[in-house]
Amino acid sequence: MTTFLVPTDSVHASAASCDYLANRATAADTVHAVNSLRGGDETSADDVRDGEEALNVVTARLADVTVETHQFVRGNEPGEDVLTAAAEFDADEIVLAVGSRSPVGKALFGSVAQRILLDSDRPVVAVPRE
Repeated sequence: MTTFLVPTDSVHASAASCDYLANRATAADTVHAVNSLRGGDETSADDVRDGEEALNVVTARLADVTVETHQFVRGNEPGEDVLTAAAEFDADEIVLAVGSRSPVGKALFGSVAQRILLDSDRPVVAVPRE
């Protein structure tokens, strides 16, 4: 039995992670899908709705696997929430959908993916997102 953690911020990220897990996860496994929002003035009703839709994609696409969804609004950075969730759920593997960004974009705004890849104490699989 394997426990996977799937951080997601969009339906596209969810779909990319599910494409990978479709050939990897079995009925004996558990997938924890996580969406992290800052909360307060930094989170709109649209952000909450988009996060819920992203989580619903994981549930729908992985119908033969136990999927638990979690939407965190704790005031944390998303990378922090993902790493905390990985420890909390004792994830065996983090499945992270990554998109391409320009070097300037990465330098100015940081990267959640980079934080997870560098700070995780468990395996991280990076899958390309469309």
